[in-house]
Formats: sequence, structure tokens, C-alpha cells
Amino acid sequence: MTRVWRAVTGSRSRAGVASRSVAWLLGAVLVAAVLLGIGVLVPVSLPVAAAATLLVLAVGLTVYDPVAVPVLAMPALVVVQRVGGGGVDLSLSDLALAAAFGFAVVFAPRPFSPPMRTLLWLTAVYQVTTLFTVIAHPYVQNTVEWFHAWLSTGGALVVGWAVGRGGRARLGLNLLLVPCLVIAVLTCLVALRQLAGGNTGAVYLEWPIPMHKNFIGCVLGMAAVLVHARPTWVAWPRWFTVPALTLLCAGVVASQARQALVGLVVGILVVSLRPDPHRRRSRLVLLGIVPALYFVVTVVREQLASGDQFNSAYQRLSWYQQAIDVWRQDPLFGVGLRWWVAGRTEYTFQPPNAELEVLSSAGVVGLVGFLLLFLGGVVVLWRLDPRYGTTAVAVLLVRFTQGQFDLFWVSVQVTLPFVVAGVCLGAESLARARRLEAGSAPPLARLTGGLAPPRTLVGAR
Repeated sequence: MTRVWRAVTGSRSRAGVASRSVAWLLGAVLVAAVLLGIGVLVPVSLPVAAAATLLVLAVGLTVYDPVAVPVLAMPALVVVQRVGGGGVDLSLSDLALAAAFGFAVVFAPRPFSPPMRTLLWLTAVYQVTTLFTVIAHPYVQNTVEWFHAWLSTGGALVVGWAVGRGGRARLGLNLLLVPCLVIAVLTCLVALRQLAGGNTGAVYLEWPIPMHKNFIGCVLGMAAVLVHARPTWVAWPRWFTVPALTLLCAGVVASQARQALVGLVVGILVVSLRPDPHRRRSRLVLLGIVPALYFVVTVVREQLASGDQFNSAYQRLSWYQQAIDVWRQDPLFGVGLRWWVAGRTEYTFQPPNAELEVLSSAGVVGLVGFLLLFLGGVVVLWRLDPRYGTTAVAVLLVRFTQGQFDLFWVSVQVTLPFVVAGVCLGAESLARARRLEAGSAPPLARLTGGLAPPRTLVGAR
């Protein structure tokens, strides 16, 4: 029996070594050819050569790890710098997401879990309901935004799934958190400098790239809830999460983005109050909820009492009414996505409310799809194991709450919650697969790491 087993495994090993040698040789020839082509392109077109170099690097990383590109794209998902123009401008976050999606859709582990498939179907439902306005009002920005909206939701889910199901959830979330912490540090430093000069206003960052206070507050609010959730499978130690949470919350406060504060409160309440037998969270963070809400209510009350028709509170009320007027032009299908940059009406503002934005853009049909996407998504994620579902639900609700008081369809802010949800779904599916594999493995395979001889040889004489 032993001789037979060695003969079989030995022949397989020799065949495997031979096939790997051929693969390495072909790979070396291909790389040499590509490098030669890049060398020829450099004097002719430097941008094309740089793009080809990045593509070769991405392919090489994918050979090493199939989900390397989605993982490495995680920190770039927070970069809001705009590129392009003409009303169809995108952010660097969009480009990074598109590149990561291209690799994730090919190399992400399959099959998708049932909850993941349900969420993808919900994104498809939203796309179908908004397709009516694309057909009814054909113009460039309408079509581009239709594809962009799915990339920000369904595409982000697939990228997050690739990271989580590929066993890189901890690394991916760490990389996602790094730029958020950098933004929080810069925001706090600018706030301290303003206070030293007697300025108590909101913070707008100009370096390294311009960032609006609402962008700062919304992104840091979602990052703070993610840190507060502190999933067990990410294994963040308390010596890291406590200072990080403090820094992120301070950044939200310094930004003075009121919708971000309200969203942060909702997210912290969900994480703190939902029972989780695997994690005990401190309730001390709840003490900050009352002063945060008091600040928001006080500022809004003062603006309404001032009588100034040009402050943010009165301006929002005016925009709400004007958004309703736009919707009345086509109640069923709306006037088209991103109508405010396409000259579709006399107004040039993006409605500062998620439902009014969708209603004016895609009509009642689109609003039904939008509510199905988010409310259905919350139900699907809530039914997951709390170790994974709580984080995903909390971050998604943070964004939904923020969108009740400000712009909703903004690339980075929409992408982040769906990427986090995808990571949670992938990590949950990987953990379940490992439990099933451990429970179904034969005893000898468990002891030898899965190297048990074939059953046909066990009984050989």
C-alpha cells in the first residue's frame, strides 16, 4: 500500500512540477514581451506607457492574489478629487472602484451567498426603475449617471465581496480606514488653527485636495461607526479603536456638518443597542448623543429664528419646494438623472434630500425602487449573524440618515456603505464555508491537513 501511494503521489508531483515549469516559462516570455512593448511606448506616449505599466502590475498582483487589486483599491475609494468635465466628471474614487470592479467581477470567489444575491437583485430593481427616465429623457448625463449609480451600489458590493470572501477583510478595512484617519487629523489641526485665530466656523480642507465640510463630516461619520462596531473578525484592539473613535468623532464635530452628526448618532445607537453575544461594547459613547443632537437643534432653530432667507436652513426649505416643482413636470418618471447639471430646468441645484432627489430625477417609479433598495437592504443585512450584519446595517443607515438632510447621490458617500456591506457579506460567507469544511472533513484529513490518501487505496492489500 505504501509503495503504491508513493508511486501515485510521486508521479503527480513530477507532473505538477513540469506543468508549473512550463507556466513559469510562458509567463516569463509574456512579461518580457510586455516590458519590451512598454519600452517602445515610453518615447511615443508616456500616459499610455504608464497605463500599460499599471495594468501589468495589476495582472502580476492578481497572479499572486486574485483579490489583490480590490484590496489595494480600498484606500483610493475615499479620494474625492474630480477628473473630467462637461457634466459627466467623475472622481478618482469612481476610477478606482471601476478598476477594482473589473478585477473583482472576474476573480472574486463564487458562488455569491444568498444574502449577497438578494442585495444585487435589489440594486438591479433600482436600475430597472430608473431606466424609464433614461429612456424618456435621453441625454448624456442621464445615461452616464445611470451606469454610475449601479457602479456605486452593485459594483461596490462586488468589490467588497471580493475583499471579504477572499480572506482579506481585515486588511481591506484597515486600508479603508487609513485615509479617513488622515482626513480626521487634518480636520482637527485646521480646526485648532482656526480656534487660535478666533474663528469658530466649519472646517474646509484645501490640502492635499479641496474637501467640503459635508464630505468630511459624512465620511468620518461612517468611519466612526465602523470603528465603534469593532467586528470581532477584524480583531482591532481597544488601544487602537478608542483613540481612533475619539479622533473621528472630533473630526465630525469640527466639520460642523449637521447631517453627519445626526447620522453618527443613528449609527452609534444601532451598534450600541443591538444585542451581540460575541461582543460587549461600552455604553459610555452614548453620553455624547445628547449634546450632539442639542447642537444640531440649536443651530437650526437659530437659523430659522434669524429671518435670514439666505442661511442654510431657509435655503433648504426653498430647495425642497423647487424640487417638488421640478417633479411635477413629470411625476411618473421624473425629468432625468443629474438634471441640475444638464440644463433640464431653470434650477441648477442638487436637491438636499435623498427622496426628493430621486423623485425629481426618476419620478414615483424611481422612488419605489430606491426605497426597496435601502429598506430591503437593511432587512437582508439585519438577518445576518450580528457579528457581520450589525456593522453593515449601521453604516448603511448612517448614509441613509445623512441623505435626509443633504445631497445623497455623491460618489464616495454612496460607495463606502455598500463596500462595507460587501466586505461583511463576504467575510460571513467565508466563515460559514470554513465551519462547514471543518465539520465535514474526515478525521485523518484533519490531522494531516487534508493530505489523506485516496479511499481506493486505503483497503489495498
